[in-house]
Amino acid sequence: MDLPHLLWNAVPPWAAVVFFAVDLVIRLLALGTIPHNRRPSAAWGWLLVIFFFPILGGLVFLVLGRADLPQARKDKQREAAGLVDAHGPGTGAADLRRMPDRLAETVRLNQHHGAFPVAGGHRIEILDDYDTALAAMAEGIRGARRYVHFQFYIAVADPSTEPVIAALEAARARGVTVRVLVDHLGAAGYPGYKQLVHRLENAGIPWRRMLPVRPWRGEYQRPDLRNHRKILVLDGTAAFTGSQNVIDRSYNKKKNQRQGLQWIGLMARIQGPAVGHLDAVFATDWYCETDDMILDTDQRVPGTDRAPDADPPGELVCQVLPSGPGLGQESNLQLFNHLFATARRRITVCSPYFVPEDSMYNSLRTAVARGVEVELYMGETSNHVLTHHAQRSFYEQLIRDGIRIHLYQAPWVLHAKFVLIDDDTAVVGSSNMDIRSFVLDHEVNLLVAGEQFVDRMDEVVAGYREHSHELQLADWLARPWYQKYADNTARLTSALQ
Repeated sequence: MDLPHLLWNAVPPWAAVVFFAVDLVIRLLALGTIPHNRRPSAAWGWLLVIFFFPILGGLVFLVLGRADLPQARKDKQREAAGLVDAHGPGTGAADLRRMPDRLAETVRLNQHHGAFPVAGGHRIEILDDYDTALAAMAEGIRGARRYVHFQFYIAVADPSTEPVIAALEAARARGVTVRVLVDHLGAAGYPGYKQLVHRLENAGIPWRRMLPVRPWRGEYQRPDLRNHRKILVLDGTAAFTGSQNVIDRSYNKKKNQRQGLQWIGLMARIQGPAVGHLDAVFATDWYCETDDMILDTDQRVPGTDRAPDADPPGELVCQVLPSGPGLGQESNLQLFNHLFATARRRITVCSPYFVPEDSMYNSLRTAVARGVEVELYMGETSNHVLTHHAQRSFYEQLIRDGIRIHLYQAPWVLHAKFVLIDDDTAVVGSSNMDIRSFVLDHEVNLLVAGEQFVDRMDEVVAGYREHSHELQLADWLARPWYQKYADNTARLTSALQ
């Protein structure tokens, strides 16, 4: 008698009945509960997992199946948001009236989902070199006189970030108020995180883990709901935001270093009213982690105390767009779909993780059918295996629909995140083009209206194009069968949320 039969005969009949009863109950419950308020693609993804692995899949769904934060945390977010001046700095209404109808509609859509009012008078510098961005942030911190607000998904102490970390320590030593937020699970797995924590503690710098997962201390929420924002605010007069974390461009993992992987980021240095809005985003997250409300109902938004008659730093019109669980579901998805649907000449998308939801895919292919030129810039390689293979599963469809795909050459990992629409509209920030960024992560983006800014971003795109190759359909179809299998299998996970 073979081993399976021996094991089966060893199982008591009552245990087999219980097992099959539990298996059947889990499947039946899944059919009636998982589709509730969930898009069909996500529901089918979870049902597939549970029908293949009923008990294990059911347990995973209980942990990861609800994209929501604890009620107490959502209450804190609403309370903090209520303390931010709804009108904010700048002349939002006047700037809105001067905009083309297409852009005005975009701004109103964003405000409906909790974005800050649009404001003019901005100067924005694009930093598309990784080390230059770190140096600029360190220089800004060294020049701070009142406060530094530092919030990053990943931040560590390593030789590349030493100027930034040393600047934080020096700022604290000379009496500057320094507050630091770092995502717990985002940063904890990277070499240099413990060293950062040690140095912050020794310097007496107040810091907190964002969305900590430490149930033994009463700190728990769904573990893959993360705070993916990157914000640095200096004295309320300047701010940095974008896609780059504060870590060496190899991300310090031995596997990355063996493969020679090097990240390419993009940061924006901002002056103008949006600085105060980014500061308010930081203040909200700080309150959620500390119960310390640094927004005061009797004060204006931090960083907005510029004299009313002072000359504005620049001419660009901007809107700060926070998003995340509890702030209005899928606001970034709705924004991008609206931009794609209203584009008239071109759409340029750059994202390290491009796994389009059905409505986004249809928006892009419809744009091509209208005569809009659509180009995607992505990395030839990635450190996230499942997401990368899921992304690759869309390439054939996208090319057949007339969408041009440019793959940045390995071992570089293209990590910039932006969308350019026609000649006058850009969105830059931390959001990827996948369901994780749309539903599960806290993100912050910046909508910028202005031809001079889009021209500068086009220079960045031109640089990416020089180091990329355009993917051709014949070459893609000729890839090995096992790669096709991996791509198609990973695609089934792309809708899970």
